[in-house]
Amino acid sequence: MATVSFRKIEKAYGKVKVIHGIGFDIADGEFVVLVGPSGCGKSTLLRMLAGLEEISGGEILIDSKVVNELESKDRDIAMVFQSYALYPHMTVRDNMAFSLKLRRADPKLTDERVNDAARILNLDALLDRFPRELSGGQRQRVAMGRAIVRDPKVFLFDEPLSNLDAKLRVAMRAEIKALHQRLKTTTVYVTHDQIEAMTMADRIVVMHDGIVEQIGTPLELYDRPGNLFVAQFIGSPAMNVIAGTLRGANASTVVEAADTRWPVPPQIGGAAGRSVHYGIRPGDIHLAPNGQGIAAKVIVVEPTGAETELLLQVGDAQLIAVIHGRTAAQPDETVHLAIDPAKAHVFDSASGKRLSQ
Repeated sequence: MATVSFRKIEKAYGKVKVIHGIGFDIADGEFVVLVGPSGCGKSTLLRMLAGLEEISGGEILIDSKVVNELESKDRDIAMVFQSYALYPHMTVRDNMAFSLKLRRADPKLTDERVNDAARILNLDALLDRFPRELSGGQRQRVAMGRAIVRDPKVFLFDEPLSNLDAKLRVAMRAEIKALHQRLKTTTVYVTHDQIEAMTMADRIVVMHDGIVEQIGTPLELYDRPGNLFVAQFIGSPAMNVIAGTLRGANASTVVEAADTRWPVPPQIGGAAGRSVHYGIRPGDIHLAPNGQGIAAKVIVVEPTGAETELLLQVGDAQLIAVIHGRTAAQPDETVHLAIDPAKAHVFDSASGKRLSQ
């Protein structure tokens, strides 16, 4: 296991700069997920850590040792790719053992490590098969097994589940998380899927346009997003956001938006008249009894079993509410919404930064 540190990392392709001075640390044994939209630079950062891309500026350290000039094979890392990258003419056993054979490791040690990895990943019965005889999930487990047998300091995963169907993706998420809990190896995982990030990470690094927007635990990012981008990227369905204006002062402060006055958290920053964006998560909107609360017209009702998703119209804004359980609400009906001010989020319109405490 190892610590990993990024120090003012920059990357440019010619005159086009794609990574802008990124710096953060990953603790020994930590599972860190780099998440962000396509093109944000997360895979490029991972490939620089792996030694597959040159670094334009800054330093990368593994166990306090600068590895900028080290070849990929000398960094003691193992990478699992989106495409599995298995040798089609080799059996599962030979694919998993290949890196150790290249190092001319003792054959007995190689067999022990392959058998141990196969047992951990439930591949025992598949060792003599070829990749073409395996399902997508089995191929991904072989790719993970090949990484495990190397016993690296750091595991790197580059969107390893994006080629799998939805049900298998959920199962593989659990397998990778369980594997990390068992091996305790420092892991850096790249994905654009924020559900993967939320369910797997010890900490999440949210990236956008080559910079880090925020770093924190999944629940920290969900409960206290530092800016509007993080607020709308983390969480599914996405946070409802409405442009508005702060009105009142101190305890009487509200946000006026969509012809409605919305409650805000106590000790909100910013003066009356300030342009803001008001955010509320779909799961934090509740139906109020007896006609109290904010009036909303029901547009669409989507029952999913344990929950019901409502598309609502309030003034000129549309919101999504996720109601736990079932509701008798029907399209074109008017319902009333109850919102806990402590669950609301307020962001400065100009900077996008969070104002609510």
